[in-house]
Amino acid sequence: MTSVQSAVHARRGMAASRRLAWLMLIPAAAVYVFVVVWPSIQGAGFAFTDWNGLNPVKNFIGIANFQKLVSDPQALNAISHTLIIAVTITIVQNAVGLLLALGVNAKIKSRNVLRVLLFAPAVITPVATGYLWKNLLGPDGAFNQVLGAIGLGSLKRAWLGEQNAAIWCICLIIVWEFAGYSMVIFLANLQGISAEVIEASQVDGAGPIRRFWSIIRPELAPSITINLMLSIIGGLKIFDQVWVTTGGGPGTSTETMSTFLYKNAFQFGDFAYGIAIAVVLTVLVAILSGGQYALLARQNRGDN
Repeated sequence: MTSVQSAVHARRGMAASRRLAWLMLIPAAAVYVFVVVWPSIQGAGFAFTDWNGLNPVKNFIGIANFQKLVSDPQALNAISHTLIIAVTITIVQNAVGLLLALGVNAKIKSRNVLRVLLFAPAVITPVATGYLWKNLLGPDGAFNQVLGAIGLGSLKRAWLGEQNAAIWCICLIIVWEFAGYSMVIFLANLQGISAEVIEASQVDGAGPIRRFWSIIRPELAPSITINLMLSIIGGLKIFDQVWVTTGGGPGTSTETMSTFLYKNAFQFGDFAYGIAIAVVLTVLVAILSGGQYALLARQNRGDN
């Protein structure tokens, strides 16, 4: 068999493999379209109606719900709070997670126990976490009791009941819960970095900061991308912790798009408006997460 015939047979084999792969993909794709894509499209269609969720009659009203959304001060307030929470936890959670990963990656005897303890909050359900911190930060909670015990009673306050403090308390709760999750992703990446390269840099006289910035940081690009995407997406759609701890209050100081959506759809009966909020939230998540991923991917290619 000549080399030309071998190349032809190889191409035919690759084409057959691709056809088989597509054929095997069809059943899963069909189920996904039936279970996820089509119901989502149908649901999004309700945003262009006046449906209240109960009445079978629904009238097409065009983009009226979206016009109401962009002119509604409460909706704009919820969007701003959502962005504040998402940006804050993305920065703080990943900074804390990276520091924890660097710490437990060191050769200390208790590192395995520390890894388990630091990751433990991530396996607690968000609702349980919310109730836990609601009690800790309450007027008679453990946090205020500790302040009184150490002579700082003047700092006592209803942390979740003050408009200026509540949103930052929610950020603290989310960081506490998921910093360990980010730590595990960073740690998996750290353990794949060659120890010989790091040791060689130490021999060459590179200090800890220099080693991190020039050697470790470029190697952490995949985990940084993953962690930032997960954090920004989680922050944009945060609901459980906010609903359990403050319910969007005091007033509307911690209202997010998810809590605002829930109230309009299921408490006020304006289901179509709630769906319009959900559509905007979906688009916002797609734009911010997709833009962030594209930016990080381009930077990573530039580093390489």
